[in-house]
Amino acid sequence: MPAKKKVSASGAARRRRWWQLRMLWSMLGVFEINQDHDFYDLACFIKTGLQTALTDAPDPRPLEQLTADCFKKQETQVHEGFQMQTFSGPVFSSLRRSLGLSEEEYRSSLSSDDFYLQFISNSKSKADFFITHDKRFFLKTQSHREVKFLLSNLPLYVDHLNRYPHSLLVRFLGVHKINVPNHTKVTKKYFIIMQSVFFPDDRISSRYDIKGCELGRWTAPAPQGSPVISVLKDNNFQGQIILGPERSWFEEQVELDSAFLRSLNVLDYSLLIGQQALHRDELDQRHSLATLVNRTTKSLDLDEGCPSRPLLERQRSLEEEQDLGVPSGGGVPLGTLPSGGAEGEFHARHRRLLPDFQNAVHVLDGPQRRYFVGIIDVFTQYGWRKRLEHWYKALRFPGRSFSTVSPHAYSLRLCHWVRSRTQ
Repeated sequence: MPAKKKVSASGAARRRRWWQLRMLWSMLGVFEINQDHDFYDLACFIKTGLQTALTDAPDPRPLEQLTADCFKKQETQVHEGFQMQTFSGPVFSSLRRSLGLSEEEYRSSLSSDDFYLQFISNSKSKADFFITHDKRFFLKTQSHREVKFLLSNLPLYVDHLNRYPHSLLVRFLGVHKINVPNHTKVTKKYFIIMQSVFFPDDRISSRYDIKGCELGRWTAPAPQGSPVISVLKDNNFQGQIILGPERSWFEEQVELDSAFLRSLNVLDYSLLIGQQALHRDELDQRHSLATLVNRTTKSLDLDEGCPSRPLLERQRSLEEEQDLGVPSGGGVPLGTLPSGGAEGEFHARHRRLLPDFQNAVHVLDGPQRRYFVGIIDVFTQYGWRKRLEHWYKALRFPGRSFSTVSPHAYSLRLCHWVRSRTQ
């Protein structure tokens, strides 16, 4: 009898702990997708589909061994009640490999028995955001147009990551489509899987979404002591990003990444910045021999197989070369990359000694703080709608800086923001 009471008490404590965690998630704008959630069936379909797709996937190959067929590959798997389609599977498998992420690790996080979490974003898009229970990976629904844009530019994206393996661009890890038939029609959902920039997030004290402009770029901070997580914006940002020796690498990499996005005619992307104080033991250990060996190994693993020539060769006009040129301030124009041994030197300048930490490509350590940094939301092109929006805002808000500007102006402005706020 006492043993039964002990088991019962243990079960009650576990249920109470889960109830408290759910209440906390609710306050944070994060909701558990359990049996009572509207997206529960969809989340179950996604988990089942991913489990099968990732189990059947071939072993990942180095990025430089990818062929045109790898980018075009589409696979459809039929399940009871739904179909799952996987796009460019070998490419994303190789991208995961380049991060040092094993397929088993990836699969277990996405297909865990634990519930997904729904993240309530203040994004203007109608996308739904899911997070794996360990908060390591984001799943985001996308329109067909956005998925088409990503897949059509995937060779250029992979080429950029080959040139700059420590790029700050968000890491796309999978693109899928799920078809769920019902009585009248088939519900179709495209979704992408990304590595979270803010992982692990348990000690992050502040988060910012930066676009380099002022109009509409302020968010009410959470009250002091509140558990609510607020992602703040440009006008909330105070102080400096203090990186010390990492400063020049950071500024140049933002220039290179924004120049790449400019070449795709993209604007309205965000630079995410999270801040976390370093503990004394972390400060003491990061220069130890063991830590330096681990950091060097991690850095070289991510550079493994980086080819001296891009995967996709194309001729650029003089106008394109000038447009791809990185703003002044220490960067090297993309259109004037050296070749041979000099190119190796150039690549070396844009590598860095990664921290001995999870999610290392998105982490920069300063003298006293750790910064989580990444560039996200890279699907908005400067088409006629955005041009009309630009002229409307220019007339309505004369002299104000707003997000809808040409990709060239957007890139220059974000780089200026970074240079002016980094030490």
